[in-house]
Amino acid sequence: MGRIVAVDYGRKRCGIAVTDPAGIIASPLTTVRTHDIESFLIDYDKKETINEFVVGYPRQINNKPSETAREIDPFIARLKKIFPAKPISLIDERFSSKSAMQTMIEGGVKKMKRQDKALVDKISASIILQVYMETIANKKQ
Repeated sequence: MGRIVAVDYGRKRCGIAVTDPAGIIASPLTTVRTHDIESFLIDYDKKETINEFVVGYPRQINNKPSETAREIDPFIARLKKIFPAKPISLIDERFSSKSAMQTMIEGGVKKMKRQDKALVDKISASIILQVYMETIANKKQ
Protein backbone atom coordinates (compact mmCIF):
# COMPACT_ATOMS: atom_id res chain seq x y z
CA MET A 1 0.00 0.00 0.00
CA GLY A 2 1.25 3.51 -0.76
CA ARG A 3 1.53 6.66 1.27
CA ILE A 4 -0.23 9.98 1.21
CA VAL A 5 2.24 12.86 1.13
CA ALA A 6 1.34 16.34 2.36
CA VAL A 7 3.23 19.47 1.36
CA ASP A 8 3.18 22.77 3.23
CA TYR A 9 4.57 24.86 0.37
CA GLY A 10 6.53 27.98 1.21
CA ARG A 11 8.77 30.54 -0.50
CA LYS A 12 11.98 29.24 1.07
CA ARG A 13 11.15 25.73 2.22
CA CYS A 14 8.41 23.12 2.18
CA GLY A 15 7.32 21.00 5.08
CA ILE A 16 6.63 17.37 4.20
CA ALA A 17 4.46 14.91 6.10
CA VAL A 18 3.50 11.34 5.22
CA THR A 19 1.15 8.62 6.28
CA ASP A 20 2.31 5.18 7.30
CA PRO A 21 1.95 2.58 4.51
CA ALA A 22 -1.53 1.62 5.80
CA GLY A 23 -2.63 5.27 5.57
CA ILE A 24 -3.64 5.52 9.24
CA ILE A 25 -1.09 7.78 10.94
CA ALA A 26 0.17 11.18 9.75
CA SER A 27 3.74 12.04 10.72
CA PRO A 28 6.09 14.93 9.95
CA LEU A 29 8.86 13.75 7.61
CA THR A 30 11.24 16.56 6.75
CA THR A 31 11.68 20.05 5.41
CA VAL A 32 13.04 20.62 1.91
CA ARG A 33 14.23 23.80 0.22
CA THR A 34 11.49 24.92 -2.16
CA HIS A 35 13.64 24.73 -5.27
CA ASP A 36 14.41 21.06 -4.42
CA ILE A 37 10.83 19.93 -3.75
CA GLU A 38 10.10 18.24 -7.08
CA SER A 39 13.33 16.24 -7.11
CA PHE A 40 12.77 15.25 -3.47
CA LEU A 41 9.27 13.96 -4.26
CA ILE A 42 10.50 12.04 -7.34
CA ASP A 43 13.21 10.37 -5.24
CA TYR A 44 10.81 9.68 -2.39
CA ASP A 45 8.32 8.05 -4.78
CA LYS A 46 11.08 5.69 -5.95
CA LYS A 47 11.72 4.56 -2.35
CA GLU A 48 8.16 4.67 -1.00
CA THR A 49 5.14 4.46 -3.25
CA ILE A 50 3.07 7.64 -3.13
CA ASN A 51 -0.66 7.11 -3.70
CA GLU A 52 -1.69 10.76 -3.54
CA PHE A 53 -0.65 14.27 -2.60
CA VAL A 54 -2.25 16.78 -0.27
CA VAL A 55 -1.15 20.39 -0.66
CA GLY A 56 -1.83 23.12 1.85
CA TYR A 57 -3.73 25.85 0.00
CA PRO A 58 -4.34 29.13 1.84
CA ARG A 59 -7.79 30.62 1.61
CA GLN A 60 -9.32 33.86 2.81
CA ILE A 61 -12.23 34.09 5.22
CA ASN A 62 -14.62 34.20 2.22
CA ASN A 63 -13.09 30.87 1.08
CA LYS A 64 -11.44 32.36 -2.00
CA PRO A 65 -7.74 31.62 -2.58
CA SER A 66 -5.43 34.04 -0.77
CA GLU A 67 -2.66 36.06 -2.43
CA THR A 68 -0.16 33.39 -1.37
CA ALA A 69 -2.09 30.77 -3.34
CA ARG A 70 -0.78 32.33 -6.55
CA GLU A 71 2.69 31.13 -5.58
CA ILE A 72 1.41 27.61 -4.95
CA ASP A 73 -0.53 27.23 -8.22
CA PRO A 74 2.61 26.79 -10.39
CA PHE A 75 3.88 24.12 -7.97
CA ILE A 76 0.58 22.25 -8.24
CA ALA A 77 0.77 22.44 -12.05
CA ARG A 78 4.31 21.02 -12.00
CA LEU A 79 3.23 18.28 -9.58
CA LYS A 80 0.38 17.29 -11.94
CA LYS A 81 2.82 17.13 -14.83
CA ILE A 82 5.40 15.02 -12.94
CA PHE A 83 2.81 12.68 -11.36
CA PRO A 84 -0.14 12.69 -13.78
CA ALA A 85 -1.73 9.53 -12.35
CA LYS A 86 -1.63 10.61 -8.70
CA PRO A 87 -4.52 12.61 -7.25
CA ILE A 88 -3.78 15.98 -5.66
CA SER A 89 -6.10 17.36 -2.99
CA LEU A 90 -6.01 20.92 -1.68
CA ILE A 91 -6.63 21.56 2.00
CA ASP A 92 -7.14 24.99 3.53
CA GLU A 93 -3.99 25.72 5.48
CA ARG A 94 -4.99 29.09 6.89
CA PHE A 95 -4.31 28.17 10.48
CA SER A 96 -1.76 25.36 10.12
CA SER A 97 1.26 27.38 11.31
CA LYS A 98 -0.62 28.66 14.36
CA SER A 99 -1.83 25.13 15.09
CA ALA A 100 1.72 23.83 14.71
CA MET A 101 2.99 26.39 17.21
CA GLN A 102 0.22 25.54 19.65
CA THR A 103 0.97 21.82 19.25
CA MET A 104 4.62 22.44 20.06
CA ILE A 105 3.74 24.50 23.13
CA GLU A 106 1.35 21.83 24.38
CA GLY A 107 3.98 19.17 23.64
CA GLY A 108 6.51 20.95 25.84
CA VAL A 109 8.86 22.03 23.05
CA LYS A 110 11.27 24.63 24.41
CA LYS A 111 10.95 28.22 23.17
CA MET A 112 14.33 28.12 21.40
CA LYS A 113 13.34 24.99 19.44
CA ARG A 114 9.94 26.52 18.54
CA GLN A 115 11.81 29.27 16.66
CA ASP A 116 13.07 26.64 14.21
CA LYS A 117 11.00 27.48 11.10
CA ALA A 118 11.80 24.10 9.51
CA LEU A 119 10.25 22.32 12.49
CA VAL A 120 7.14 24.51 12.26
CA ASP A 121 6.85 23.76 8.51
CA LYS A 122 6.97 19.98 8.85
CA ILE A 123 4.54 20.00 11.78
CA SER A 124 2.25 22.24 9.70
CA ALA A 125 2.42 19.67 6.89
CA SER A 126 1.49 16.99 9.40
CA ILE A 127 -1.53 19.02 10.55
CA ILE A 128 -2.61 19.54 6.92
CA LEU A 129 -2.38 15.78 6.36
CA GLN A 130 -4.29 15.00 9.55
CA VAL A 131 -7.09 17.40 8.55
CA TYR A 132 -7.28 15.69 5.15
CA MET A 133 -7.42 12.22 6.71
CA GLU A 134 -10.17 13.32 9.12
CA THR A 135 -12.13 14.84 6.22
CA ILE A 136 -11.92 11.56 4.28
CA ALA A 137 -12.94 9.54 7.37
CA ASN A 138 -15.94 11.83 7.97
CA LYS A 139 -17.09 11.45 4.36
CA LYS A 140 -17.02 7.65 4.72
CA GLN A 141 -19.31 7.76 7.75
